[in-house]
Amino acid sequence: MKSVALALLGLAAVVYALTLGQDGALGYVNAGAEAAMVGALADWFAVTALFRRPLGLPIPHTALIPTRKDALGRSLQEFVGTNFLAETVVRERVARARIAQRVGAWLADDAHSERVTAELATATRGALRVLRDDEVATLLEDVVLRPVLSRPWGPPAGRLLERVVADGAHHRLVDLTLVELEAWLREHEHLVESLVLDRAPLWTPQWLDDRLARRVYVEALKWVVDVRDDPKHRARLALDDALGRFAKDMQTDPATIERAEALKERLVTHPGVRDGIEQLWASVRAVLVEATEDPDSDLRQRARAGLLAFGRRLATDAGLQGKVDTYVVDAVGHVVATYREELTSLISETVERWDGEEASRRIELHVGRDLQFIRINGTVVGALAGLAIHAMSMLSGRV
Repeated sequence: MKSVALALLGLAAVVYALTLGQDGALGYVNAGAEAAMVGALADWFAVTALFRRPLGLPIPHTALIPTRKDALGRSLQEFVGTNFLAETVVRERVARARIAQRVGAWLADDAHSERVTAELATATRGALRVLRDDEVATLLEDVVLRPVLSRPWGPPAGRLLERVVADGAHHRLVDLTLVELEAWLREHEHLVESLVLDRAPLWTPQWLDDRLARRVYVEALKWVVDVRDDPKHRARLALDDALGRFAKDMQTDPATIERAEALKERLVTHPGVRDGIEQLWASVRAVLVEATEDPDSDLRQRARAGLLAFGRRLATDAGLQGKVDTYVVDAVGHVVATYREELTSLISETVERWDGEEASRRIELHVGRDLQFIRINGTVVGALAGLAIHAMSMLSGRV
């Protein structure tokens, strides 16, 4: 393209030289050729000044890209940040994209849900294999056990127990315990009687011991059934009262608080606690790795079914789509508003790392072909302008 533009300049110069001093029609040609050379040279200077100094002369405001690339990079950064990464622009664009519906339709396809499940399983398996048991145990110890040691147990546990008793949340546990105790008593009648007989005095007759053991068993079973069936039984009320007083003591009684702290210290600092945590993690990891490796495992099948169901609902439920789109728009808007400078600074930082001459050469090779059309257009427009000016001059002279 440079050769084409230069050839037009050369053609204009040849025509100008051949028609110099001619009148009539050749005078018009001469004027057009002269103006074409002026236009071609002016646009050559303008285009060349972007990338280098014309003819190597130190003319001010030339070689703009090599000498002012850092400023241009900052200007480009500001332009992109203002016009492309503006929060309102990004929010509007993301809202129009209808991301929720598209994601839902994509996930609603069986193959896509299977692919996501497989990728999640692979990522989870890789993360689990990278983690070492002792490192996880140390992390759990630092994150869980040490904070537990640093805070008192008594008052928080007392407040929790007080709330449980006030709400009656422990009644289900009491009911379950009584049901299991009744079942155990009915299944182990001879065991209970044997325990009573083993503790009977040697001097009592056997018939009396048998009768007493039977009576103890019957009364114990009857008492358990009565407590189970009567929500207002004295034993239940006594348990509620005892738990309530214990909850208050844990919050206000120094001796109870001190005993709770001592119990906490013994539990948390016991050597078996760390070993138990490490063994528990190893077992959990082994189960998870095995589940993620098997495509037919219950975990992967449930994950796939959940993704598939979520995708189908997301693809059809307009209300859910609106909520998800709102969350996405807010999240993207927050990221753009908060980190726009960090995102756009990549432009200026990259430009600053470029060598001036190399950057100028790359840009010229990328856009230079279009810029050479400016020179060509300048030559043609200059010739036309020269013809028009010469014609007006001739007409004005005749008038």
